[in-house]
Amino acid sequence: MIKAVIFDMDGVIIDSEQEYLKYMYEFVREKNPDVRLEEIYGTVGTTKRDCWVVVEAAVKTGETWEELRDEYLGRWTEIFSSVDYMSIFRPEVLEVMDQLKDMGLRLAVASSTNIEQVEKILNENKVAERLELMVSGSGFKRSKPDPAVYLHTAERLGLAPAECLVIEDSTVGITAGHNAGMTVAALIDERFSFDRSLADFELAGLREIVPLAKRLQAGTDA
Repeated sequence: MIKAVIFDMDGVIIDSEQEYLKYMYEFVREKNPDVRLEEIYGTVGTTKRDCWVVVEAAVKTGETWEELRDEYLGRWTEIFSSVDYMSIFRPEVLEVMDQLKDMGLRLAVASSTNIEQVEKILNENKVAERLELMVSGSGFKRSKPDPAVYLHTAERLGLAPAECLVIEDSTVGITAGHNAGMTVAALIDERFSFDRSLADFELAGLREIVPLAKRLQAGTDA
């Protein structure tokens, strides 16, 4: 029986993957004007190292992935401040969260994004006030697909991993929730080649979380 729902942020609460890909594409095209957008799809929803290895292969300048990462991070404050997070926010999540809370479920966000960004985005969209906890995995030695951020979130909630339902979209996030021993529901996004094979359930939209949570809360779904 579940007692909490833990949401990922990027790709779930906000449709940010395509937006961040746009800025990454601009960065790569400065170095290789002939690069195709499809060549950097592998940067989405993966580990930081794997993301930048894809960029290294795409730019073809001889720069290492570490050098490229550091250069891009120097621009991140400007990029972050220029994104209109209200325009990529999925507003139905507010109704979903309210219904989950009415069911007595506890709510948290566990994101790989740094906590300052998480707090700013979720406060701006009125999500933060509905949450018991916001956790960032950016300070952990190992990020998703390592389960550390999810295990830490469960520990802070005082719950066993088996009592938590995770809402994810990407391969690394789904893997992290699975490795944490939690029930994982994957939000389907056909734009990217995410592997959802480790998810226990698939969701066509966020509103499907509520009926799923009711079944899991009642113990009527495996």
